Amino acid sequence: MILIKTPEQIEAMRAAGRVSAKVLRKTGELIRPGISTLELDRFAENLIRLEGALPAFKGYGGFTGSICSSINNEIVHGIPSAEVILQEGDIISIDTGAIMDDWYGDNAATFAVGHIDEEAARLLEVTEQALWAGVEAAQIPGRVGDIGHAVQHVAEAAGFSVVREYVGHGIGRAMHEDPAVPNYGRKKSGVKLKAGMVLAIEPMVNAGGYRTQGPFEDGWIVYTADGSLSAHFELTVALSTEGPIVLTKE
Repeated sequence: MILIKTPEQIEAMRAAGRVSAKVLRKTGELIRPGISTLELDRFAENLIRLEGALPAFKGYGGFTGSICSSINNEIVHGIPSAEVILQEGDIISIDTGAIMDDWYGDNAATFAVGHIDEEAARLLEVTEQALWAGVEAAQIPGRVGDIGHAVQHVAEAAGFSVVREYVGHGIGRAMHEDPAVPNYGRKKSGVKLKAGMVLAIEPMVNAGGYRTQGPFEDGWIVYTADGSLSAHFELTVALSTEGPIVLTKE
């Protein structure tokens, strides 16, 4: 069931979105060769709590981190660890979420670790462009397929592929609500977009093929099947008759 939010509820969601955005930005500023993903996680959790919010991911389905930290060929759900040390040339996706007054905010971005090669830099640039194309396509009247089509077009025009098995989602008083928001699809297909819907739009784009593998023993981390790099960007967006409203911003 798709839960439509009132203008007052959407306004309340801005607080969780603001914290999520601030934590993502501040955590990203710490990224450098030699830092562990556990250090990033501890910083993010401390900042979330200082802002008066709760980490949305910690304990979710047994997840141990307050962020997801996915490196290179890891698509999503990377687990923070003291043993995972960032290296020059890596790329890392950081996904942060906060709960404020029972409302969720959720966003992600992929960062360069020091100097990265040309293909990796182009992957990050294109994936962020695909995100904004998806946001721009979240118009009323319209359908969920319009969002996926916009994301897919940008990614594939650049020679990359979009992940099929993992998608965006509705969000509100639960982190995952209906509808599913695929990053591929046909225009004018899927669920109708309505004012008051709030969506987490999150392209996951691979430098190689779109197929995935995992999770394996840890139960969480999803990898590209061919070992290629993957990037992930995400925003929480409210739909209105005046256009999409990004809630995960400071």
